[in-house]
This record gives sequence, C-alpha cells and structure tokens, in this order.
Amino acid sequence: MTTLAAYAGLFAIAFVAATILPAQSEAGLVALILSGKYSALLLVVVASVGNILGSLVNWLLGVGIERFRHRRWFPVKEAALDRAQRWYRRYGKWSLLASWVPVIGDPITVVAGVMKEPLPVFLLLVTIAKTARYAVLAVITLGIVG
Repeated sequence: MTTLAAYAGLFAIAFVAATILPAQSEAGLVALILSGKYSALLLVVVASVGNILGSLVNWLLGVGIERFRHRRWFPVKEAALDRAQRWYRRYGKWSLLASWVPVIGDPITVVAGVMKEPLPVFLLLVTIAKTARYAVLAVITLGIVG
C-alpha cells in the first residue's frame, strides 16, 4: 500500500465513521500505527480531520432537517425528534464533547445542527473530542508497541 493510499484510506474511513453510516475508524488507525510505516502524529491528524468533517456533514443535515419534519416519508418520528431536542436543550453544547462515543456521538452532532448550534462552537468542541480520542488511542497503541 502506498503512503498516500494509507492516509487517504484512513481519512475516508474516519469520515464515514462520523456520519450515520456504520464504520470503524479506530481499528484502521491502530493497524496503521502498528505497521510502523507511518507517522503516528500524521495518522492522528488525518483521522481527526476526516472524523471532524464527517461530523460537519451531520451538523449540516441537522440544520436542514427541520423543513422535512412533517413529511410522511421522514425517517424520524416527530416524538423522537422532539425528545432529542429536549435532551440537547438540557445538556447543551457540552454534550458535543461526547461526540466521539460510539452509537450516541453521531446523533448528538445531528441534533446540534437541528438546534442551530453555532458552527464555530460546534467545530471547537467536536475537534477537541475527536482529536483527543484518536490521540489517546495512538498513545496507548504506541505504549503497547514501544
């Protein structure tokens, strides 16, 4: 695998993993670190950027989702959307620090868009959460190898 392909593949899997599509970026990061062929720091940066941009897609979906709320084909029941909005009002922007958590993280980023969380605040908190997760994972992996 070429260096560019490794980084591009990690970016792609990290991007997809942050959207509502199922994917696992952590395994890719760990495998590339364990190979010893790539810069761990650069891998963390690439995975973080991909994951943050994937979360941005969720936020954008959330921003536009309200206009479709009352359509019959809309995939989320109105009660579920109302419940998610109440939850976000209760925990607010700080819940974005949990955006890295599997299963709940992606919906939090969508609801942040629905609730019109300002983009700079969204990006700051999601960047902290996503980058910290990958950095901790890299440190643990390097600690096991080293």
